[in-house]
Amino acid sequence: MKPVYLSTSVLCLALATPAFATDKTEVLQTYADIAAAKYADSLMTAQTLQDAVNALVANPSAEALQAAKSAWLSARVPYQQTEVYRFGNPIVDDWEGKVNAWPLDEGLIDYVDASYGGPSDENELAALNVVANPKFSLSGKTIDASDITPALLAETLHEADGIEANVATGYHAIEFMLWGQDLNGHGAGAGNRPWTDYAKGDACTHDNCDRRADYLVAAAQLLVSDLEWMAAQWADAGAARADLTANVDAGLAAILTGMGSLSYGEQAGERMRLGLMLNDPEEEHSCFADNTHNDHYYDGLGVQNVYVGEYVRVDGTLVSGPSLADLVLAADPALDAEMQGKLSTTMMSLGRIKTAAEAGFAYDQMLERGNTAGDALVMGGVNGLIDQTRSIERVVTALGLDQIAFEGSDSLDDPEAVFQ
Repeated sequence: MKPVYLSTSVLCLALATPAFATDKTEVLQTYADIAAAKYADSLMTAQTLQDAVNALVANPSAEALQAAKSAWLSARVPYQQTEVYRFGNPIVDDWEGKVNAWPLDEGLIDYVDASYGGPSDENELAALNVVANPKFSLSGKTIDASDITPALLAETLHEADGIEANVATGYHAIEFMLWGQDLNGHGAGAGNRPWTDYAKGDACTHDNCDRRADYLVAAAQLLVSDLEWMAAQWADAGAARADLTANVDAGLAAILTGMGSLSYGEQAGERMRLGLMLNDPEEEHSCFADNTHNDHYYDGLGVQNVYVGEYVRVDGTLVSGPSLADLVLAADPALDAEMQGKLSTTMMSLGRIKTAAEAGFAYDQMLERGNTAGDALVMGGVNGLIDQTRSIERVVTALGLDQIAFEGSDSLDDPEAVFQ
C-alpha cells in the first residue's frame, strides 16, 4: 500500500514547541506499558490455544475441535488491539507478517475444494498442499517435508518464492486448519472442517490426518514463540520500548502514525472499503471463521485505548496512565473533545457491525452486491475511521510534530485503480 499525505496543509510544523515535555515522556511510558500488557495477554491466550490444539490432536473429537476454535476466537481479542502498534514501530512492522498475514492461498497448506483452482501465474504454489506432499519442488530445489516442523513452516513455506499470499504461519493459517474453507459465498455459515480431519486410523477423513495434526501443532508452537519474542520487546529493558523512548517527539509521532495508518489505509481502506467495492466474501480478515466483525471492532478499540491511555486486560485489570488525550487537552481542549467524540462514533459504528454479525448477519453477507443494509453498516465504519483520521492529523499539528505520512489505500485514494 502506498503512503498518502492526508490534508497535508494541516500537518505543518508548529511555530512553537508546547511546554509539556515531562508529560510527553509519561505518555510514552503509558503507551509502552499498554503494549506490554496487550502482548502479554496475546501470549497467554495463544498458550491456551496451543493447549487446546494439543488436546485436539491427542484425542480428536467434535468437542475438542470446538474447544480449539473457541480458544482461537478468544486469542484474537487482545491481539487485534495490538495492531495500532504497527506502522509507527519498525520492530512490530518487521515481525507482524509472521503472526497476522492475510489473505492467504490456503491451498499451499491443505486440501481445498475443486472450485478453488490450481497453480497460477501469480503463485505456482497456490495449491501445493504440503500436508499431502512430503516432498515438493521450490525454486528449483527438492524440499524434504517429511517432518512438518516449525522451522519448515517459518523458514521454507512462509512467503515461499517471495509471494505474500503463501502464508504458512500465524493466526490465519491456524484458523484455516481449524475451520477449513468457507464455501458458503455470501450465504450463511463459516468453514466447516470435520473433526475427523484429525482422527486416527480408518476414521480419518481427507487423508493425511497425522501430517495435518503435525502442521497444526507446529503452527501453534510458532505463534507462541513469536508472541514470546514480541512480549519481550516491550518489557522494561525491551528493544521496542527503548526505540520508542529514545526521542520523545519521534515517539509521539510513532504513536500517531500507528493510529492514523491503521484507521485510514489499513482498516477503512484495505480491510473494509476494498471488500465492499469488490463484493468479495473472501475479502475479509477472518474469512474461514467469519470473525471479521470482531477483527474490525477490536482494531478500532485498539486505536481508542491508545489515545485515552487505558486498556482492560483479559483478566479485567485496568492498565492506564498519562495519555495523548491529556496532552491534547492541555494544548487544545476543543480538539480533545473532537477526537474523543469521533473515536466514540467510530466504535459505535463498528459495534453495530459486530452486533448485527452476532445476531446472524455475517460480515461476508454484508459485502454482497445490492445488500443496502450491509453497505450502510460497513460504510458507517469506513466513514467513522476516515473522519477520526482527520482529527488525528489535527492532533499532530497541535502537539507541534513534524508532518506524518499515513498509510494509504487505492480503495480510498484512487478507486479506479482497484479495477485495473
